[in-house]
Amino acid sequence: MTENTHNTEKLVHAYNRMLERVKALVEQTEKEASPVIHKALETAREKAVELGEVTQEEANKVSDYLKRDLEDAGHYLKQTESELSDWLKFELELIEIKVLELFSDMADHTREELEKLSERARKESEWHTGEVTGIGTLHCVSCGQEIHFHSTGHIPPCPKCHKTVFKR
Repeated sequence: MTENTHNTEKLVHAYNRMLERVKALVEQTEKEASPVIHKALETAREKAVELGEVTQEEANKVSDYLKRDLEDAGHYLKQTESELSDWLKFELELIEIKVLELFSDMADHTREELEKLSERARKESEWHTGEVTGIGTLHCVSCGQEIHFHSTGHIPPCPKCHKTVFKR
């Protein structure tokens, strides 16, 4: 296994672990969602560094990826009032049940906070090659090619035109 592949797998694993930690911390309290989400992300990031799962820089990156995806989910839910499974654009059988449950639980517990976060997020978020993202579909900004993620993964260059910028 190459060092780059190992590092990518490490970041994917860190993303999933941080998401699990955020979910667990949010479930522990029913108080106002905004401070809980921010604290949960911070705690999950610090825990990943403390346990030596990733460096501080990597933890910051993964935390930013996770926050971006949660904001995007909240923005979509607010605009369409659709279920999270519609946002993912996949048949439920194709999605890893564990990840779907984590995102669904997060959406249920933090919908109000996600709406607030999405208002602050850029109108049109961008995903870039080299980043990690959760399940869903990304579209190449240059050619429109779709890349489907059935689980958390590393964003490759566009398989059609090899460009590196995507939108959900």
